Amino acid sequence: MDGSTAVQRSGPVIDGSGAFLLLITIFLFFIPLLTFFPPVPPSQRDALLETHTQIGLRSAQSGLTGQQQGAASPNGVKSGETSSGKISSLWIYPLKSCRGIEVSQSKVLPTGLEFDRLYTFAQLKSQFPVGVQSAGEEKASHSWHFITQRQFPLLATVQVELFAPDIIKARGQPSKVAEPFLLVRFPWQEPGLRGVLSWAAAKIARGWSARPEKEFLLPVAFPSQEDIAALGYAYEEVTIWRDTVTALNMEAELPRELSLYLGVSNRLGIFRIDPDRLRNVYRCAPTKDEAGYQPVTGFQDAYPLHLLNLTSVRDFDAKIDKDETLPALDPRRFRANIIVDGGDAPYDEETWKKIGFIPAPGSRRDASTFHVSCRTVRCKMPNVDQDTGYRHPVEPDRSLRKYRDVDEGAKNMGCLGMQLTPLYSKTTSPEDLESWVELGMSVEVLDRGSHLYIRQ
Repeated sequence: MDGSTAVQRSGPVIDGSGAFLLLITIFLFFIPLLTFFPPVPPSQRDALLETHTQIGLRSAQSGLTGQQQGAASPNGVKSGETSSGKISSLWIYPLKSCRGIEVSQSKVLPTGLEFDRLYTFAQLKSQFPVGVQSAGEEKASHSWHFITQRQFPLLATVQVELFAPDIIKARGQPSKVAEPFLLVRFPWQEPGLRGVLSWAAAKIARGWSARPEKEFLLPVAFPSQEDIAALGYAYEEVTIWRDTVTALNMEAELPRELSLYLGVSNRLGIFRIDPDRLRNVYRCAPTKDEAGYQPVTGFQDAYPLHLLNLTSVRDFDAKIDKDETLPALDPRRFRANIIVDGGDAPYDEETWKKIGFIPAPGSRRDASTFHVSCRTVRCKMPNVDQDTGYRHPVEPDRSLRKYRDVDEGAKNMGCLGMQLTPLYSKTTSPEDLESWVELGMSVEVLDRGSHLYIRQ
């Protein structure tokens, strides 16, 4: 012995490969835990699902599946049948110009499908900036104007989800929980470390393809006077096309990031249509005597409903010059409420003056009836991709003007689709002004004739 003291080690010795295997084992152990118990705070969507049920069809259930390949949709007419078509898809757009919600059925009110165009974004337009605390006379020189994807195409990527209270889930909860809500979400990632953390949290909570988002809630029911006062809402005039309507400005609900995301430099507001201050519809709509009530609309462009025929869309699609950003014409670009398929000839709907939707055998619904008021005159909004918000520089607007300049009342404009006004068998009380539409209903043409668009 040389007198030195040897250090005795006990326990396992881990080399580099052992350490690597240990890390892999720990990682694989924690992945399921992070998936089912993510270390991120619950979202408003998570909270809503505790008491509510989301309304709408999943992508796999869409009535538009496969239509771009020329096949009849799942709810369309089978090959060999002779018909004016069936309802293959139904859409509501609770927040104007934002992403729609596909549904299997809907109540039809005088304003259109239930929950449709309840809200619209608007910007405060002026020749100079105005502050929130500016004097009243300074604000008076400014005016609110609605905005759409025509000016701000990223509105197409703003997702809107409808949640209805679930009686079983909401049992014993406060009364406010028993109300329906809209959840509005848009992509947003903060710069720097906060952005990295939000990116990681999104991946952990919702999967690898998820992106960081901002979200905010909107009530479906019109706010009470108490809520209006408590939450700082205000009645203000807002202009939609050439109409000016008094509606409820609820801009206090908007996160500041939304203006930055959309690219809106003016002050941004969000307006709720007041059910007691709707817009009267004239022009091509039936008169009050003809309909039995005064036709009205909310934040729709001009008429209560928009109908699109997929047979016509496919015919028009074949005429468009395609490129990598427009490989096929997605019918969602036209933002219709009622989409029919299976008709005998393209553009046959342009001869309809009055139609009924007849329920399938075994349905609990009654037939519904509509006045086909006029053609839908298209602006450039269909140029916007409804998934990405990318605005094509020319199509389909150029082809619409070239091939679909078909209405003497709208020269040099393209037309595709028809505007509808609901008709009811009885109109003596507000309860009479309701009907239903659902997938699979057959189109019955009750009257045919010509159309001439009347400008606003």
